[in-house]
Amino acid sequence: MALDVFLTLLLFAFVTSITPGPNNLMLLTSGVNFGFRRSIPHMFGIGSGFFTLLIGVGCGLGALIEAMPVLYTVLKFAGGAYLLYLAYKIAMSRSISNVDSRARPMTFVEAAAFQWINPKAWVMAVTAMATYTSPDAYFTTMMIVGIAFAVVNIPSVSSWAAFGQIMRGWLADPVRLKWFNIIMAVLLVASLWPMLK
Repeated sequence: MALDVFLTLLLFAFVTSITPGPNNLMLLTSGVNFGFRRSIPHMFGIGSGFFTLLIGVGCGLGALIEAMPVLYTVLKFAGGAYLLYLAYKIAMSRSISNVDSRARPMTFVEAAAFQWINPKAWVMAVTAMATYTSPDAYFTTMMIVGIAFAVVNIPSVSSWAAFGQIMRGWLADPVRLKWFNIIMAVLLVASLWPMLK
């Protein structure tokens, strides 16, 4: 892979990883409600899950989805239903987790599995593999794409949880936290709109 193509890949990975979407909105909320440290498994679950999705798409899942559009439709709606469930849970959260012992952040496995039904993740994976792999050295370029995203993704998504951690003090007020969680839930639902078209 030429250096200019690799730099463009890194830029694409950064922009798609750091812009708002379901993962980042959930991490912002997790940072507020549980703090940065307790959100680390969630962050690494996103990175690991997305890496395996990328490799899966590179190994042929992307072609299968293109050949059978109904699979993509099923994934979109399964992902959308799960996001609606998460949005409801976020909207109903009324206290920072050290007060509400039943609340917990998303686990590593849950975050990794979510990538497989996250419509934005599928679009990113298919676009990355279609754009940045080369037929002449397919396996090598596929792994470069996967590694580039792994290197860029974790710091990008971590910034959202870190920002949430910073906001914890201001949101210690129960009324502010209530409205923050409701707004985050609405934004999470709104993030579905472009993906479900």
